[in-house]
Amino acid sequence: MLSLELDRIRKAYGDTLVLDDVSLGMDAREFIAFLGPSGSGKSTLLRIIAGLETADSGEVRLDGQRIDHLHPGDRNVAMVFQHYALYPHMTVRENMAFGLRNARVPKGEIDERIAQAAKVLEIEDQLDKKPGQMSGGQRQRVAIGRAIVKQPRLFLLDEPLSNLDAALRTRTRVELAQLRQRVDAGVIMVTHDQAEAMTLADRIVIMNDRRIQQIGAPMEIYTRPANAFVAGFVGSPAMTLVKAALEPGEGPFARVRLGDGAQVETRVSRAGLPVDGPLRLGLRPESVRPAAAGTGTTEAEVLLVERLGDRTLVYARLANGEEVTAQDEGNSRIRMGDRIGLAVDGKAAHLFDADGTGHHAEAAA
Repeated sequence: MLSLELDRIRKAYGDTLVLDDVSLGMDAREFIAFLGPSGSGKSTLLRIIAGLETADSGEVRLDGQRIDHLHPGDRNVAMVFQHYALYPHMTVRENMAFGLRNARVPKGEIDERIAQAAKVLEIEDQLDKKPGQMSGGQRQRVAIGRAIVKQPRLFLLDEPLSNLDAALRTRTRVELAQLRQRVDAGVIMVTHDQAEAMTLADRIVIMNDRRIQQIGAPMEIYTRPANAFVAGFVGSPAMTLVKAALEPGEGPFARVRLGDGAQVETRVSRAGLPVDGPLRLGLRPESVRPAAAGTGTTEAEVLLVERLGDRTLVYARLANGEEVTAQDEGNSRIRMGDRIGLAVDGKAAHLFDADGTGHHAEAAA
């Protein structure tokens, strides 16, 4: 049985529609990330699950029971906010105990739950400190600990790492990955950070334009984006999308002509493509390699060289003005202004039709 079910959730603020017919099923102990641009509705959806917002229509069910009519405190979920929301005048122990005392949990059980959570989070030596005496990472652990002691069926994390610096964010990401193995509950995290979603989530829910665009495992989202939005949103840098036209032919796979006249042989089935509609060719940087001028699939002028140590990203402009991102070795000798060839791996290419639907390479036999 699904742990969480969202059934046709709709939400509007006045005339502004925020969520439109959103449905989702979640397994017990699954970690799901809501990923999308600002305004895509991901935080609103999280708050509807928590009971901090009310849906205009639709149902929220947890373990088969409707909870959308229940008070937030009665839903058996716990939310960790972006801003830690700790009481500054209380110690860590008092912060973690506050909700349990209000729920009239016996003192002995409160002490036991706090001790267990502190051990899991490795903050046993911080229990008598106040938030002002702690680092941002420690305060975030306390906020998570305050959720753990409630022993919920579902944890809701609203951008929990966004206030941390880069180094602390990476370390806390590792701690979250370890934590989810120790708690018997599902986790939903709202984030705008793709690395967090790709690292932590069992499945990612991509949201945009009030709707879910795609649900899938991290590498499924990356390698087989459902549409052009997902292709352009997931990945750093994003997938290159350039205009293409289907070339006539009898073979099973599509051969396309780019705007500069170059041709790319793909492994995308010709049968599923529109015969005469516009197409876009999708290329990840790792499927485009720099080559000597006059060789490769086509030629381009180098606009920018981004050196990342283990690899080099080369941003280049085709003859028709469209831009392509290629990937070279870390010690690349390419410079801005160079004229280079680009070797395109057509077997890894994607095609997107007029409405943005993705068509992907068939697996090699």
